[in-house]
Amino acid sequence: MSTYRSPVYNVKAVPVEKVFANDYNPNVVAPPEMKLLELSIWEDGFTMPCVCYYDKENDKYILVDGYHRYTVLKTSRRIYEREKGLLPIVVIDKDLSNRMSSTIRHNRARGMHNIELMCHIVAELDKAGMSDKWIMKNIGMDRDELLRLKQISGLADLFANREFSIPEEIIPPISELERKNL
Repeated sequence: MSTYRSPVYNVKAVPVEKVFANDYNPNVVAPPEMKLLELSIWEDGFTMPCVCYYDKENDKYILVDGYHRYTVLKTSRRIYEREKGLLPIVVIDKDLSNRMSSTIRHNRARGMHNIELMCHIVAELDKAGMSDKWIMKNIGMDRDELLRLKQISGLADLFANREFSIPEEIIPPISELERKNL
C-alpha cells in the first residue's frame, strides 16, 4: 500500500527564469501589501514555496500559487541577489481545470478576488465541461455565488462586440391618436 506524500516534502529551488505566471489568477494585491510582502521575504526569507505545474515539453514551471512571491523575487534586486535567483517551489501534476481550481482554493483561503477575473474562470471551467456541482466543490462556491458570477459573465457576453449606449433622454411612447396622424 502506497502512502500519500504532500508536495511540500519535495521543495526544490529553480531559477526564476524557468518559472512563468499562469494567465488566469484573479488574485490582486495592492502596492502597500506588495511592499509588505517584499519586506517579509527580506526579513524572514521565503517561508512558503510557490506551487507550480511542470511543463515537460517546454522545460518550464507554470505557477499555480505564489505569483506575488515570484514577482517579489523578480523585481527586488536585493532579494534576487540574496536568493541567487532561485525560487522555492513544489510541483503538482494536474490538468488545467484542476490547476485553476487549486489556484482559487489557495487564494480564497487568504483573501479577496477580482470579480471580472473570477467570472472569466467560471466561464472557462464551464466551457471546459465542468458541471456546476464540480465548480462549486472545487472552487468553494455556494449556488448563489456561482449563479451571480454566471449572470455577470453572461451579461458581458450579451454586450461583447456590440455598440451600446444609454439614451440621454427618454422619448415618451406615441399615443394611438399621434400614430394615426403620422
